[in-house]
Amino acid sequence: MTIAVEKVLYTARATAEGGRDGRTATDDGKLDVTVAPPKEMGGTGDGTNPEQLFAAGFASCFHSALKLVARKARQDSEGSTVTAEVGIGPINGGTGYGLEVALVVSLPGVERPVAEELVAKAHEVCPYSNATRGNIRFTLTVA
Repeated sequence: MTIAVEKVLYTARATAEGGRDGRTATDDGKLDVTVAPPKEMGGTGDGTNPEQLFAAGFASCFHSALKLVARKARQDSEGSTVTAEVGIGPINGGTGYGLEVALVVSLPGVERPVAEELVAKAHEVCPYSNATRGNIRFTLTVA
């Protein structure tokens, strides 16, 4: 199923030079990072990597969605956190690569059944969740 955006509210633009071993920067200059493969993939590990950037984006986006649904449900999201783990590895017998994502959500002031309901609703709201749903192995845990 393809998701169609009804109205684009914002467009981020970034340019990469050198792929996984180079530099990536946004057109507004707010993000400008050296990119290097991690040591686990034969690189130097001397820079960030696309998986770390994706994990940071997913965690931030999901946390915003969580705070939104918590506010609408009149639940306290103070002190909440979202940790994203993004794994990369071979697929199709090694002819390509794929990602998998695990999100761990902590809502310390909310009873577990309510927290689980809020997290499920956030998963429906979050653009990253919507973009990856059904495409990758994904786990969602309430800590």
